[in-house]
Amino acid sequence: MTRSTTHMTSGARRSGDPPSHPGHPNSHPREHERAAKPRLEAPGAPSGSPQAGSGIAEVCGPEEHARRARVANVSDDQLERAASIFRAAGDVSRLKLLHRLSDGEWCVTELAEAAGVGLSTVSQQLRLLRAERIVARRRAGKHIFYSLADSHVSDLIHSAIEHAAEPHNHEKQDDHDGT
Repeated sequence: MTRSTTHMTSGARRSGDPPSHPGHPNSHPREHERAAKPRLEAPGAPSGSPQAGSGIAEVCGPEEHARRARVANVSDDQLERAASIFRAAGDVSRLKLLHRLSDGEWCVTELAEAAGVGLSTVSQQLRLLRAERIVARRRAGKHIFYSLADSHVSDLIHSAIEHAAEPHNHEKQDDHDGT
């Protein structure tokens, strides 16, 4: 019986090797020592450099992190609210509604006809979008008109659609960077 193996990095297991977590009766004692040892040299640091042998892999200094101080603090409530907006807009049929509304105000009947669905379906979608404060409504007699709540929503919808239309050139750049 032959066991298939593949090239692996240090510390990885092959199928059939004993488990490597501490205390397991079949684990190899040296395996834990190898995993616990710190890196002796920073990535890309030549032997003998101040970083070599220090046990610390320093790749950037405080000056590279100074830009982080400029980022405004965002509360967890703001992030949860933003996530709710993305969830509400994340459905294709609701996104189509939002895209239509980015051209201006529409009544519910027009939106239903344009989407090819019933009034109740569109009304339910609009109710959810309104609850998330993504759309606003205005009543004029028997008609209810909807529009995007503000320019932020319009910018978000247009940016998402434009981004989706872009070619995926960033994947090629990542390959060249080695990441």
